[in-house]
Amino acid sequence: MNEELYRNIGTVWLITAVITFIVLLFLTAPYGRHTSKNWGPLISNRLGWIFMESFVLLVLFYTLWYFKADLDTTAVVMIGLFTFHYLNRSFVFPFRLKSKGKKMPVIIMLSAMFFNLINGWLMGYYFARIADYPAHWFSGTTFIAGLIIFITGLIINWQSDHILINLRKPGETGYKIPQGGLFKWISCPNLFGECIEWLGFAILTWSLPGLLFFVWTCANVIPRAVSHHKWYLEKFEQYPKTRKAVIPYLW
Repeated sequence: MNEELYRNIGTVWLITAVITFIVLLFLTAPYGRHTSKNWGPLISNRLGWIFMESFVLLVLFYTLWYFKADLDTTAVVMIGLFTFHYLNRSFVFPFRLKSKGKKMPVIIMLSAMFFNLINGWLMGYYFARIADYPAHWFSGTTFIAGLIIFITGLIINWQSDHILINLRKPGETGYKIPQGGLFKWISCPNLFGECIEWLGFAILTWSLPGLLFFVWTCANVIPRAVSHHKWYLEKFEQYPKTRKAVIPYLW
């Protein structure tokens, strides 16, 4: 495969992300608090998380192995940041959840795995065959700014997840209004943090797959945040009316 074909595939994938974003603004994905049996067989929420989130690492490292990638230090660090995020999402986050017995539709898990199949392959092929960073990339403004944004998003995401996970005491069920952190301004700072994180990754790698991963993340989580926000407003009469869904003061 030449770089032109790779870019064309990336362009099609980018257009697909935009279309997906528009569709999801009108169609609420049926998992989490929106889970519906109308979408077919269900799987344990925890198992679903592990399968769909770890799959991108399997695809990424298989692609690197298949193309016999000879990675330099810069590529190793970038892949390390990506891997660090997904090890947490795959094998730490699911076991921190206190909700027992929750399920998600299998189709949601499979759709996420397909998303991770394409993005993992695009990422792996890029680092195996295309990436070529100068030796001073680490000291450049692009990498440093991107890394700061990436870490900022990671902290926002982790802090917000911690607040959500600890809303329920052991044995409790049901939903509460989250407080603290960026919940003061938005309903879904965990999803906002994820967008910020992948914006930082796109900048520090300055790459097509980095950009695609950021756009796809936004296409998936922004509509989800909008759905969550509407759900909060409908469920809780006392829900703060000044909160936005996912972007402080804007949306």
